Amino acid sequence: MKLMAAHPPTFLYHPNPIGTGSVVSSESRCRACGTARGLIYTGPVYAVESGGLRNNLCPWCIADGIAAEKFGAEFTDVGWGVPEDVPEHVRREIATRTPGFSGWQHEQWLYHCSDATAFLGCAGFAELSQHSDALDMVLHENDEFGWSALQSQTYVDGLTPDGESTAYLFRCRQCGCHLAYTDMS
Repeated sequence: MKLMAAHPPTFLYHPNPIGTGSVVSSESRCRACGTARGLIYTGPVYAVESGGLRNNLCPWCIADGIAAEKFGAEFTDVGWGVPEDVPEHVRREIATRTPGFSGWQHEQWLYHCSDATAFLGCAGFAELSQHSDALDMVLHENDEFGWSALQSQTYVDGLTPDGESTAYLFRCRQCGCHLAYTDMS
């Protein structure tokens, strides 16, 4: 039986979870609602029973909070790095009603203008070059470790969306600026 996926729910902070790979086509039934809707979430799940939940939750149960409530699940760890001016309801929205994304190390959500930013996906040098604000951000993220401008440029030049070193691209929902951070295997 071939399922036709319904149009997925809209997520303010992750506008294209199919494009980022956090939601994929699947005939699996959701563990929260028991329905096979044609799409399943593939990103991280932080819960006591997390092993049995990854690749087993539909985006609808994430969007309406049923998955988080039923399993005590979160999809992004927002326990650190959140500016104090970001409201608690935004933190909860990111943690419990927004698909997360998989990264090499520990994923982090970025914040700007007293709000969470929208995750746009993995990016390499070519994608970052289209957003000078994000490119500048990653060119300077290793300054605190004493990297020279040449070391930083060489590292950033080698970033690819699906390589061992990649960037995670975000857009501020308030002012439209782009932000990014990098990670490597």
